[in-house]
Amino acid sequence: MSAHAVRPLQTPAKVNLLDFDRAALREYFAALGEKPFRAEQVLQWTHQYGADSFDAMTNLSKALREKLQHCAEIKAPEIMLDQTAADGTRKWLLRLDSGNSIETVFIPEEGRGTLCVSSQAGCALDCSFCATGKQGFNRNLTVAEIIGQLWVANRALKRDPRGERVITNVVLMGMGEPLLNFDNVVRAMNIMLDDFAYGLSRRRITLSTAGMAPVIDQLREACPVSLAVSLHAPNDALRNELVPLNKKYPITELLAACKRYVADESSRRVTFEYVMLDGVNDSPEHARELVRLLKEVPSKVNLIPFNPFPNTQYQRSSAQAIGRFRAILMEANLVTITRKTRGDDIDAACGQLAGEIQDRGSRSRRYAPLRKAAAQ
Repeated sequence: MSAHAVRPLQTPAKVNLLDFDRAALREYFAALGEKPFRAEQVLQWTHQYGADSFDAMTNLSKALREKLQHCAEIKAPEIMLDQTAADGTRKWLLRLDSGNSIETVFIPEEGRGTLCVSSQAGCALDCSFCATGKQGFNRNLTVAEIIGQLWVANRALKRDPRGERVITNVVLMGMGEPLLNFDNVVRAMNIMLDDFAYGLSRRRITLSTAGMAPVIDQLREACPVSLAVSLHAPNDALRNELVPLNKKYPITELLAACKRYVADESSRRVTFEYVMLDGVNDSPEHARELVRLLKEVPSKVNLIPFNPFPNTQYQRSSAQAIGRFRAILMEANLVTITRKTRGDDIDAACGQLAGEIQDRGSRSRRYAPLRKAAAQ
């Protein structure tokens, strides 16, 4: 290009309003010279009515709508694939701007509807029984990409804001480790909790972690939603094999964080998830060991029949083995539920979500976020 060539004008990038919780949105409107209460109006249009156009926001002035069209947008992940299983479970494959894709699952039940949300593109933790971990790790999702899954699902399910709620519960149990994307996950959960957005209660949002013990304490201070822990073994030796993170935060340290998390509320319990692997962790002695481990932790146990995926080394425990395991826990007065397998015919069951990760990266890079979070 010559010294006298005219460079094309750069159009400023638009901000995605799905990235903003109420506090950030109020600051944004103040910076635009607008009244902060515009944040509440835009939150309602965006999240309660699913608006993706400022023209629809009729209680905003025409001048403000025109201003927003030039500097802002409402952009959620794009639906690439929409599948419904025989049992009514519905899964969306969603495209991200980076070329990666994630999966989100809706599970309808009598009197409730649960949305399983992803927090990362892939996962760095490499749990041996999980399809997501075998895809590798690319990056954390933005706030817009996390809350955008709820936004997309509400629109796809044709939720009427004046009628009954279709999605009653949200679980951060999809792709990724939520506590390794702490700030964005907390901001997204703040939007889920906001009465001007989705108005969910803390008990209806569950965050599942593989055991980021120090960050569990941070979550307790920032946004104490319901906590689930992927335990899967009653001792460190076995858990080191199944959940490599255990080498960094062993069971004793993890359970201490769990006890602190629910210490102030006698009615709260931590849900411990335990995938049932044939001949690996499903013996009566494993069950008795789990009883001893959890005897001083306010808890309930969710037994998860293993859901197979290509090239896995594991098999699902038999119904008889799961029944014996559950009986031992129940006899010890541990509240225990065997999770129903849902959506496995479309690979939407627990542990089967994979999406498409464009850049898996080296192991050292995949673990970099983990090392950084652990050092803080």
